[in-house]
Amino acid sequence: MGIGMSHKLPSKKEFIDGILSGDRMLLSRAITLIESTKAEHQDLAQDIIEGCLPHSGDSIRIGITGVPGVGKSTFIEAFGNHIIKNENRSLAVLAVDPSSSKTRGSILGDKTRMETLSNNPKAYIRPTPTSGSLGGVARSTRETITLCEAAGFNTILIETVGVGQSETAVHSMVDFFLLLMLAGAGDELQGIKRGIMEMADAIAINKADSGNETAANRAKSEYKSALHLFPPTESGWIPKVTTCSAFHDKGIPEVWEIVDEFVRHTKTKGFFEKKRKEQANYWLDEAINQELHRAFFQDDTLKNEMIAYRQKVQNGELSSYKAARDLMKLFFE
Repeated sequence: MGIGMSHKLPSKKEFIDGILSGDRMLLSRAITLIESTKAEHQDLAQDIIEGCLPHSGDSIRIGITGVPGVGKSTFIEAFGNHIIKNENRSLAVLAVDPSSSKTRGSILGDKTRMETLSNNPKAYIRPTPTSGSLGGVARSTRETITLCEAAGFNTILIETVGVGQSETAVHSMVDFFLLLMLAGAGDELQGIKRGIMEMADAIAINKADSGNETAANRAKSEYKSALHLFPPTESGWIPKVTTCSAFHDKGIPEVWEIVDEFVRHTKTKGFFEKKRKEQANYWLDEAINQELHRAFFQDDTLKNEMIAYRQKVQNGELSSYKAARDLMKLFFE
């Protein structure tokens, strides 16, 4: 089970003290515990998280998503280096990647593509677990954020690698959501789902270089008009659109300025905190759902009943809703 799980594990206190003092080795081992499915690892992981919670929360959490081929890893590297060097911040990069067991498509699994960032002492890059359901990966990412903040990282970048549902999961654990797009790839709204556009606090059109600038600027005005069609956000923030070239390191400081402006805007009006509280509530509900689901399907007394009920539903003798209600009754007795 990952690094150092075979030796005797450090105690809860050793883990917490190590993380709070910025010990990367212990931070990584604690994250491996979070990702483990073993009950004893889970218990220890929850104790560590609890000990770190009072020291977490003091960061800016940024979600990054984009169409395939948009240059996400190049962007994250340029953006990350800018944050560390010019904003004097420390950075943890995590990913939500439920698809990588099939595609091995994680950029973080291939850290070599972020060479300067992964060698930067103020950056911590955590390769994503290569398998797992979205629910499990999202939960462990959210808990990993807590540990990274307790270890002193004040900027957390969370990248979505999967498509579709993983954006929603990432959106529900970040303060700021950035959508990376390309210009001149045919239809300007390149099949990006309306729902993802609605989640964006900013859109950055990447690869605005080598003669592509005109197309990028045209795309910029098209996205601006598209965003005006969405209902205004509760905080009154109007999503911004900008162009950049991560490869040529152009337009990157402007992206950070938008993040900075967003944080100031939402903090002065109390929306920053409000959104975090709503997210904490959402994850409590998610955890309850997951625990109930697990307990229900692992209940030995229900296993035989379940077979009989499934048979009845398949034969059309019983509605699936009625079967579910009966089984729930048995479960709670």
